Amino acid sequence: MKHTTRLLAALSAAALTLSLTACGGADSAASGSTAESTATAENASATHIYVLTAAEDHGWTGSVATFAKEKVEELNAAGPYTAEVITSASASEQITKVEDILAQGTENIAIVIQPMDDTVQSAIQQVIDAEVPYVAFDRIIDSVSASAVSNVKGDNTGIGAGSAAYFVSLGMQPGDKVYVYEGDTSSVTTLRNQGFTDYLTGKLEFDGAPIDPELQWSEEDLASITYSGAMNWSRSTTKESFESLMGDSANTDIRWIYAEDDELSMGVFEALAGGGIDDATKEAFLSNAPAITGCGGLGEMYDVIRGENYADIASRFSGVCSVTYSPAMIQTAIQDMVDYLDGKAVEQDHVIACENVVADNVEEYPSF
Repeated sequence: MKHTTRLLAALSAAALTLSLTACGGADSAASGSTAESTATAENASATHIYVLTAAEDHGWTGSVATFAKEKVEELNAAGPYTAEVITSASASEQITKVEDILAQGTENIAIVIQPMDDTVQSAIQQVIDAEVPYVAFDRIIDSVSASAVSNVKGDNTGIGAGSAAYFVSLGMQPGDKVYVYEGDTSSVTTLRNQGFTDYLTGKLEFDGAPIDPELQWSEEDLASITYSGAMNWSRSTTKESFESLMGDSANTDIRWIYAEDDELSMGVFEALAGGGIDDATKEAFLSNAPAITGCGGLGEMYDVIRGENYADIASRFSGVCSVTYSPAMIQTAIQDMVDYLDGKAVEQDHVIACENVVADNVEEYPSF
């Protein structure tokens, strides 16, 4: 489709040149600005946007491709640009696909990429060297980020701040016991941890507001926060971890559970619904009216928030919240490329602010 579009653009440009040559003299001069704008429009219409994502299989990462396809379908219907989604199951496959794209020709193309991991830097460097405009999404590789049209990502520190702010709104006091279910060992987890503690200590705001000074935590208060270690974003691993945590009756008074992903939150609900924790322990835990937060926009978690999933358990919680970090953000990344091609100003460091999704507003947010 890309090559057909280029051929039509070239034939149109050639016909336009012959027409202007035939007119000559003053007529040619008078129509010069029109010819220039026509040529610009033809170049724009010939631009093809490649959107490279992880495979459309499951979970947050897989849903990125689903939302990308929705946006691409919209672009192809509206014009003047054409677009397609190319998925990869691994970083090495994604690198190969970038190289294949560049090998076909680098004129009138643009790339939006969700790097599978940091090894994709080598392919992005080839994109830069070929002077092909690109937008990076979600995993931002620092060494090449300055060359991107835009680096689009969610606010990882905002996720931590949003969770902390939610707990404080429910009555959490300085020094209360908090349990954090961490995602992995990457910078994502580090930032989500940092956002949580920075809000509590007054270093970071959420939704434009800082913590009430009277509720601010000291560095000594932060010692009451316990970190799980890497759950590797796994629901089943979190379920097993929570069952083990509740195996010690001293932990049943933990009221505040900050899970750094909706999958991890669902692991806690599955543990409470399963047989791995005895009934007396479950009752002791739930009688304290615990609260839990996750993030990401998982449909199952939104169903819990609505009261449609694990309703008997969730009703015993004082609060259930999911901070936004939607895979639909890929559509913003694609739009940034469209805006750039349209000649509009684009924010290079494009951080999408977080919002807390609770029962009162859950219908306003897309899930996956």
